[in-house]
Amino acid sequence: MLPTALTNVIDALGMLPGVGPRTAERYGYYLFKSNPKVSEAIAEALTSLHSGVKSCPVTFALINADEELSPLYTDPTRDKSTILVVEEPLDIYAIESTKGFRGVYHVLGGALSPIDGITPDQLHIRELVERLTTDDVHEVIIATNPSVEGESTALLLEKVLHEAKPSLAITRLARGLPLGVDLSYADQITLSAALENRTKL
Repeated sequence: MLPTALTNVIDALGMLPGVGPRTAERYGYYLFKSNPKVSEAIAEALTSLHSGVKSCPVTFALINADEELSPLYTDPTRDKSTILVVEEPLDIYAIESTKGFRGVYHVLGGALSPIDGITPDQLHIRELVERLTTDDVHEVIIATNPSVEGESTALLLEKVLHEAKPSLAITRLARGLPLGVDLSYADQITLSAALENRTKL
């Protein structure tokens, strides 16, 4: 029988997605064997997590609690006429890491999923439509995930945005086969996108 304190840590770690019982045990025992300062640093970071982070009221990106708006939105060098729409806040950092986009962002807060009870009114679609006129937007780039939910969300966005502003340019991120992947290993959605986005040689 493990000591109660260690069991509590293992149980807590097991609440994380993708962390099974064995992994939780390894993490818990690692923390016990490590310098106590490691556990203290993790505990301190977790304690300030919810009080130190909030959502930008315009873009819904994650920002520091003492900030009013996302720095990626207030930055005068960013082009507010182009909005790139993502499902979750962390998707922004994947795009930013490419250093190839200089517009602004909008986080939907998920994707349509009737099975999980996620309906259009639970996503930040209305706020996106409001931004079309507020920021004089000329283009919206839809960057939802290549999943059934992501595709359904993208189709809904296209319809809603076209109705709200017919002159708006609505584009999608190009999708297809990644370099170095054999056709036999590609999934159906990826192959369909590769065919649809085929290029002329």
